Amino acid sequence: MKFRWTPPQTTLGRVSSPQTPSGAAGNPAPSYVYSERLYVPAWWWLAGAVVTGVLGYEVSLAAHGALWSIAGYVVFAVVIGWLLWSMGRIRIRVTSDGELIADKATLPRSVIDRAASVPPTAKSAALGRQLDPAAYLMHRAWVKQMVLLVLDDPDDPTPYWLVSTRHPEQVLAALDLTDARHQAVSKKSESD
Repeated sequence: MKFRWTPPQTTLGRVSSPQTPSGAAGNPAPSYVYSERLYVPAWWWLAGAVVTGVLGYEVSLAAHGALWSIAGYVVFAVVIGWLLWSMGRIRIRVTSDGELIADKATLPRSVIDRAASVPPTAKSAALGRQLDPAAYLMHRAWVKQMVLLVLDDPDDPTPYWLVSTRHPEQVLAALDLTDARHQAVSKKSESD
């Protein structure tokens, strides 16, 4: 008996419906109060150039120095450049309507119950055993911090969103949310 894997159905429902392209019929272009692009670190481009040089040199050696072997450098440069560019094309945005857009997924402010920033020291715990399989995850390994958005939407089984960002305080401020992590620290210091 053969088992065939079928992709799971989306569980994000209306929360993550694809955004309508800007300027589509009847939809004005949204204005953003916060926008961030999750670029790869600059040293990755330098490492990509080194890898391009090494691989191009290997092709040149295999071709015994033939003139066409220069194409190896070009091909590797294009492939590695495209790979690095595509890895860093993700945008995190907050519209003036209070909607978070993480790449192609959207989250209205009305369904967010509370939020917290996830510091680099707690990132591995948040992505490890504590991660709920039903959570929406927009993770980029080279971005050290994240923001946790706990949802209160009875129509959506997604408990929370974890989104990589270099500036979690600015994302929360743009969404007009307070950081629950800082509230817990201030309450603890007041009780002492």
